[in-house]
Amino acid sequence: MEKKAVVIAGAGSTHTPGIIQSLLQKKQELPLRKLALYDIDEQRMNLVYDIMRQFIEQEAPDLDVVVTTDPETAFTDVDFVFAQIRQGGLAMRSSDEKIPLRYGCVGQETCGAGGSISYGIRSIPGVFGIVEAAKKYSPDCWILNYSNPAAVVAEATRREFGNERILNICDMPTAILLSYSKMLNLPSWRDLDPCYFGLNHFGWFTEVYDKQGVDRLPELREMILNQGMAVSDRHHKDPDWMHTWAQYVEIVKDYPEYLPNSYLQYYLYSQDMAAGMDPNHTRADSVINGREKEMFAEHEAYLADPANYKSPVQSFTVFGDFIVDAAASIAYNKAERYLVIVENNGAIPNLPDDAMVEVPAYVRSWGPEPVRRAPISTFYKGLIEEQLASEKLAVDAYFEHSYQKALEAIAINKTIPSTTVARKILDDLIAANGDFWPELH
Repeated sequence: MEKKAVVIAGAGSTHTPGIIQSLLQKKQELPLRKLALYDIDEQRMNLVYDIMRQFIEQEAPDLDVVVTTDPETAFTDVDFVFAQIRQGGLAMRSSDEKIPLRYGCVGQETCGAGGSISYGIRSIPGVFGIVEAAKKYSPDCWILNYSNPAAVVAEATRREFGNERILNICDMPTAILLSYSKMLNLPSWRDLDPCYFGLNHFGWFTEVYDKQGVDRLPELREMILNQGMAVSDRHHKDPDWMHTWAQYVEIVKDYPEYLPNSYLQYYLYSQDMAAGMDPNHTRADSVINGREKEMFAEHEAYLADPANYKSPVQSFTVFGDFIVDAAASIAYNKAERYLVIVENNGAIPNLPDDAMVEVPAYVRSWGPEPVRRAPISTFYKGLIEEQLASEKLAVDAYFEHSYQKALEAIAINKTIPSTTVARKILDDLIAANGDFWPELH
């Protein structure tokens, strides 16, 4: 197989070690000739590289590794761009979460006024910069985008670039499949073939087939209702995630037809969720005190004894494995079936063709081929169209520099009780985002 060159854009992320681990552990599926790490934060990027240097040298001693803050150096002569940027860092994530909570509304990383609209508008120019650099220096490369909020980013890139050679993905449905596979005593999430529909962080599993063609969803439903959800890894065992899995059971009790994406808790139970959140200490603070501190502690261990330092090996590899598997499917036209974010074009026949939906697709060298399904029923269609409108209005607000469109995006979001509250949140978000947002008129 022809070797490929990959650049990780946003290489200072705590997720980067997992991607590097997956790339090198899957070097038979996606053999590499070059790995580039790129970030505008040189200090964080170098920290991540220090932590993973020993693993890279052990697993791929002859690999050409480039660590750079220069876009031309990073994006020249690459086959794949793995984008996972976070505009504004964790400080702005904290702001996104805490501002809606001031007014009794859900404050979450990728949901609601802060996570979907604020973070979405802030992310668009950063993702555009990555896409523009990639297309300038490697016009034939594929861009696989993990950057959140994926639904808003996907809609923005669709309008600006037509999503040509861009594939927006999210690992959350795959992480849920991993839990399902554990519950069914299957070796891997790859042993399940799901049918799924919705938007990113806003969808449902309708069937979950095993390799014998048996739909295991009814069995999973009963297991969830009677035993709860299996926890897939240690990161999903912290108090925030344990609450999520408990709430997951409640969603299945109330809406038992399909199995949900866990993020639906923020929309279907928004007042309950907001009431249980601490406006002074949100998930962002937990990440800063958890994953961030762990990464800095690893770097301290490296600095104390570089010659004998061993890179950490992660047991939870869905995030890295999924993006590497998707890239390999494109690179070698494997036509593997994955849940990805694509332009609808009739895949869900009673949703707009230009909606960016999350559905199963066969990922080929020319891109994803979505699996079409029957029309969805009124309840799901109504929920999706409301959320889709919020996401599209957020992108309108960015392109048009429109205060009115931003207000409408927040007001129509299911996590917001009234226009009065929407306006207060919007005004606070404008002040907090500063130059990260365009000036709204």
